[in-house]
Amino acid sequence: METSDIIKKVRQIEIKSRGLSANIFAGSYKTAFKGHGMSFAEVREYQYGDDVRDIDWNVTARQNKPHIKIFEEERELTVMLLIDVSGSREFGTSTRTKQEQITEIAATLAFSTIQNNDKIGVVFFSDRIEKYIPPQKGKKHVLAIISEMLKFEPVQRGTNLNKAIQYVSNAQKKRCTTFLISDFCDENDYQQALTIASSKHDLVAIQVYDPREKALPNIGLMRVEDAETREERWIDTSSRRVRHMYSEWWNRMELKMRDSFLHSRVDNVSISTDEDFVPALLSLFKKRM
Repeated sequence: METSDIIKKVRQIEIKSRGLSANIFAGSYKTAFKGHGMSFAEVREYQYGDDVRDIDWNVTARQNKPHIKIFEEERELTVMLLIDVSGSREFGTSTRTKQEQITEIAATLAFSTIQNNDKIGVVFFSDRIEKYIPPQKGKKHVLAIISEMLKFEPVQRGTNLNKAIQYVSNAQKKRCTTFLISDFCDENDYQQALTIASSKHDLVAIQVYDPREKALPNIGLMRVEDAETREERWIDTSSRRVRHMYSEWWNRMELKMRDSFLHSRVDNVSISTDEDFVPALLSLFKKRM
């Protein structure tokens, strides 16, 4: 994509995403993703009924009277976007590719984040960590993220969710809200990584898929290419056995994904490339309120 095309596309996404964030997601985002943790605010004298575990013994010794620490909830969030940039993101048979849908979803979440004065950071991953953009505030930072999503070319084309999830768990020492955006087409078992990450951070999974991925069409001989390995082969889609084997593979991947979300207690939503992502995200936010 040429530089002028990228600038034009960034502008188009900005206009749409900012509008959605300001008019639709503003209240929902703030309610669904509250600040995590408590920060020290002040010290005051102990009053009857206060929790003795909050006594500040240093101040108590100096003042000769019991004093307690007062804490307040930290409102400011750090939000991380964990974005799948593997080869399979290029697939799309309807109005848009998975990459285009992922970019618009991520941009909307990013603008919702900065409108609440929160920090936003990004991790691009394939079967390795491709790029890390540290969390910052501000419109300029978000526009740079969107531009990077449009032009970024990964070194690898495979998918390894384990590495991505483990990376954000280790890189972010302080609790943060993480949106894992992927098609979840990964043969590896990632349930344990999800469980560990969700115990440290507020992890939310967003699956983006194309309707054609669910079943092969019956159109006879067809040349197909694995988007991640670049392996090409001819298959006979008129064969009921071939179509059945493919459906079984897809159903197995979906079942593994659903079980992983369930057992790791990760909030999640699935969004197709041929649907408006707004109702799906609003439904996800509503479940968290």
